Amino acid sequence: MEERKQFLCGVVEGFYGRPWSLDQRKVLFQWMQCWGLNTYLYGPKDDLKHRLLWREVYSPEEEGQLRTLILEAKSRGLRFVYALSPGQDIVFSSACDLTLLKRKLRQVSDLGCQAFAILFDDIDHSMCQADTEAFSSFAQAQVTVTNEIYRFLGEPPIFLFCPTEYCSSLCSPSVSKSPYLQTVGEALLPNITVVWTGSKVISRRLSVDCLAEVKCVLQRAPLIWDNLHANDYDSRRLFLGPFKGREPRLRSHLRGLLLNPNCEFEANFVPLHTLGSWYRAGKWGRKDEECEYCPDKALSAALRDWMEELNQPLQAGRQTPQTEKCGCKTSDRFDCPPASRGPSSIAKLPVLPLNSSSPPSSPTRSKRLGDGKEGERMRTNQPHQPYQQLPEPRPEATFGKGRGKKAQGQGLCGGKGLLSETQVRLLIGLHYLPHEQGPSAHKMLQDLTWLKTNCHLVGANSNKAPPQKIDEWRSRASRFLSLCEDIVQLHCSVVGGANRAVLYDLYPYVWDLRNTALVAKAFICWLDGRVLSDGSSLGSWKNCFHWCGKSTGPEQQGRESEPWVFKGGVSGEVQMLLPIGSCSDLFTHPPPLYPTSRRYNIRPYQNKDKVELYRMVRQLYMRNQGGQESSAVHPDVIGDRCLGPCLALSPEYGFILEDELGVCGCVLGILDVRSFAKRCQASWLPAMRDKYPTKGGHAYPYTQDLVKLMEEDQGEYPDSLLYHFPSQLRLDALPDLVDISISRTLLNALLAALKANGSQGVFCEVQPTDQQRLEFLTKLGFLEILRGEARSREGLVLGRLL
Repeated sequence: MEERKQFLCGVVEGFYGRPWSLDQRKVLFQWMQCWGLNTYLYGPKDDLKHRLLWREVYSPEEEGQLRTLILEAKSRGLRFVYALSPGQDIVFSSACDLTLLKRKLRQVSDLGCQAFAILFDDIDHSMCQADTEAFSSFAQAQVTVTNEIYRFLGEPPIFLFCPTEYCSSLCSPSVSKSPYLQTVGEALLPNITVVWTGSKVISRRLSVDCLAEVKCVLQRAPLIWDNLHANDYDSRRLFLGPFKGREPRLRSHLRGLLLNPNCEFEANFVPLHTLGSWYRAGKWGRKDEECEYCPDKALSAALRDWMEELNQPLQAGRQTPQTEKCGCKTSDRFDCPPASRGPSSIAKLPVLPLNSSSPPSSPTRSKRLGDGKEGERMRTNQPHQPYQQLPEPRPEATFGKGRGKKAQGQGLCGGKGLLSETQVRLLIGLHYLPHEQGPSAHKMLQDLTWLKTNCHLVGANSNKAPPQKIDEWRSRASRFLSLCEDIVQLHCSVVGGANRAVLYDLYPYVWDLRNTALVAKAFICWLDGRVLSDGSSLGSWKNCFHWCGKSTGPEQQGRESEPWVFKGGVSGEVQMLLPIGSCSDLFTHPPPLYPTSRRYNIRPYQNKDKVELYRMVRQLYMRNQGGQESSAVHPDVIGDRCLGPCLALSPEYGFILEDELGVCGCVLGILDVRSFAKRCQASWLPAMRDKYPTKGGHAYPYTQDLVKLMEEDQGEYPDSLLYHFPSQLRLDALPDLVDISISRTLLNALLAALKANGSQGVFCEVQPTDQQRLEFLTKLGFLEILRGEARSREGLVLGRLL
C-alpha cells in the first residue's frame, strides 16, 4: 500500500529515435539518485522489441543487458518500469496474441522487474473485424487486455496504462464527454494508473483545473508523461531550459510525473536537475521559502553543477569508466549507496566508438591546394553512425590580421579549454523551451526584427534620415553583431572543450546556429548603405521585405499550438526573418563528419580584399591546370577575368569568407545582368584592353588569349533565362574546407542580399568538366536550365528561384 501511494517522479525514455546506451542509462541512474528522483520507465519507441516486434522475446544476450539495467536501477533505489507498446498490430480478441504478450512480460518479470506499463499511444483507432465482433468499442478492447495482463502479473503495485486519447486535444469531443475516456475510467481496474500528457501532447502549463477534470473522468489520479523537453519532432531543436510551468502543488492531484526528455542524453542535465528541485520543493509539507520552487533559481543551481560536468574529460557515449561522482550540490540530502556495476561492454544498441580513426589534421594555408575529402552525416531521427573522434584543434588567429598570425586579445578555439558560465548561459538561452525563448534568443530575434524593419534608415539613399535614427540603427546592429560573434565563439569553445560526450550530443545544434548566425551577421553588415531605394529596376526594400517573416515562432503558434507548428527553433526563426527565409532547403544540410573548431567569418567585400582574392583564384587556376604559373602570363589576368568585372562594377554584392588564416573563399553577385553587361562593354573591357595592349613590347605575350576570353564572357544570355533569373553569381573557395557547408552559408549571405534588393532568381555558369562545383550547386538546389547555346561557348547554366 505504501508503494501504491508514493509519488512517482523521474524519467521516461520514450522518445522516437536512437535509444540511449547502457552506459548512458547507468549515468542517468546516478544522476537520478543524486537529485532525489525515484522512477525510470523503459519505453524507447525505436527499440524494435518494445514496439514493432513486441511479440518476440529477448535473446540471452539481451536478457543479460536488461537484467543488468534492472539491477543497476535497484541498487540506486529506483523503480524500473518496463513498458511494452503492442497497439500497432495487436488483435485484441486473439488468444495467441494475448499469450505472446504474457510470455514477453513474464520473461521481463523473471529478470527482476516488478513494475510494468502497457502503452497504446500514437496508434490508429480502428479495429479489425474480429475485434469489432468481440468488443463493444476500441476502449473496451484495450481495457479488457490490460486488465487481463494486470491480473496475470499478480496485480503489481505499479502498473501503468497509456490510452490512445492521452491529452485533451486528442479527446473527442472533449475530456468530460469522451466515450473512450469514460469507458477507461469505468472499466479499467482501479489500481491501474492512467498516463496523461496534459492539455496538449507538449503542454506549456499544467493546471489544477484541467487535472481535476481528467481525474473525474478517469476516476483516479493520472500520471503525467511530460514531453516538455522532448525534441524528437524537430531535428533542429534542443531544450536545455529548466523544468517550468508545473507548480509543485500539482502533486496532490497526480500519481506521478515522468519527464520524457531530449533524445541527446547529455542535453538532459539541466532539465533533470531542475526536475529534482521541483520534486523536492514542498516534499515534506513545509511552506517556507526554502521549499518553494523557482525555475530561475533551480536553473542557476543546475548550471553550477553542469559547469563541473562540462569541464570533465568524458569520452563520447560515456563508455570510459569514470570515478563515481554525483555532480550536484544536493547529493548530501540523499543517501547514495555505491552502484553495483554490470559488464560495461554490454549495450542495448551500438554506441559511440572508443577508438576510431582520426581525420587528418587541418592543413596550413601553404598546403591548402592539396587534395581534400569532406565527409558528412545526415542528422535524422533514425539510428546513425556517430561522429568520429577529433584531432587536436588548431589555435585561432584574428580575422584580417594576416595569414598564420596568432590572435591577440581573443580566446582560443583550440585546446581542451573550459567553457565559461557566460557561454553556458548563452547556450541554454539559445536552446531554452518549446514554448518560450531564453533571454539571449529573445534579444537576438527582437534586434534582428527591428533592424530589418528599419533598414531604410541606412539604405543607399538614406540622406533624409535623422542622424540620431541612423546612430540608433548602427548601435543596435553593433549589439546584434556582438551576439552573433559570441555564438561563433561558443561553437569553437564547445568543439575545443574537454567533454567529448557533451560535444557529440550538442554539436549539430551549435553548428547549425553558428551557420545561421554567420548569415544573419553578414546580412546586417551588408544592409548598412546597400539597400536600394524605390528607383531600383527590380524592386526595393519596401516591396521586398513583405516576403520576410514578420513575427517569431511563439507569436505565430499562440499559447495553444503544439511547438512543432513552427520548426527550427532559434535558427528557424532567424531564417524566417531573412529575405530567403522561405527557401528552407538552403538552411537544411548535415553537419560535417569531423567537428572542427576552425573559426569562420563572413562579411561584405572591402577594396583591400582584392589582392588576396586575386591570389586565391590564381592558385585555384594553377591547380585546375595541373601545372605551375607561366612567367609569360600577367599575374593579374586570372583575377581580372574571373573576379575583376564584379569587383569593379558590382562590389556591393561581394561577400568574403575568412578563417583564422585569412581569406579562404568568396561569392560575387550581379543584381541585374542586362545592365551589368552594358556597363562592362562601356567601361570594363576598354580598361582591360588598355591594361593588356595587343601591340607593343610588353612581357606577357600569352595574356592576349585570356583577354579574348574576357570579351567572350560578356556575351549575351537569352531573354528566356534572364526573365526568371535576372541575377548571376560566382562562388570560389579553397578546397580544404573541413566543413563544406560553410560554402553554402557564404552563398546564403549573397542570396539574402540579392533578394533584399528585389531579385527573384539567380543563376551561375559552370563548365561540365567542373564536377565539384556542379555537384555542390546541385545539392544546394540549383536547377539545370540550359545546356550549350547559352553563350558563345558551351557551358552549363544552373539557376535558382528566390
